Amino acid sequence: MVEGPREKESRKADSLAQLSSPAVDVWVATASTAGEPYLVPLSLCWADGRAVIAIDRGSRTARHLAATGRARLGVGPTRDVVMLDAVVERTVGVDEDTELGAAYAAQADWDPRGSEGYVFVVLRPERVQAWREVDEIPGRTLMREGRWLV
Repeated sequence: MVEGPREKESRKADSLAQLSSPAVDVWVATASTAGEPYLVPLSLCWADGRAVIAIDRGSRTARHLAATGRARLGVGPTRDVVMLDAVVERTVGVDEDTELGAAYAAQADWDPRGSEGYVFVVLRPERVQAWREVDEIPGRTLMREGRWLV
């Protein structure tokens, strides 16, 4: 157990390490334009400061992202969580971007390339928060409006 809250610099470093870990999973929360929420666990790739997920272009998550352009992502256990509020930067077929496909396959626990109907959704974080315990709730925001605060 870590004693006392981490400094923001440590939180940022720990968060980036968690996001770029091999075979990391992420909870992706989206909503329809009518506000119907949806939550799904997916594999994550952290590439060039962006969260990348691979999904079937016909899935509810894909439809919500196409309609609203927004998602909330949660990585890690409840006592060491990284939360990202993100916007869709681009969507590309899994076989259309060689560099992105290689980065995803290298980090994720599967390779979607060659899977018919799958796309990569590149999400640009606008806000990043990280905390372990209640003593880290103050100062949990590490990024605001797409800019790191530390």
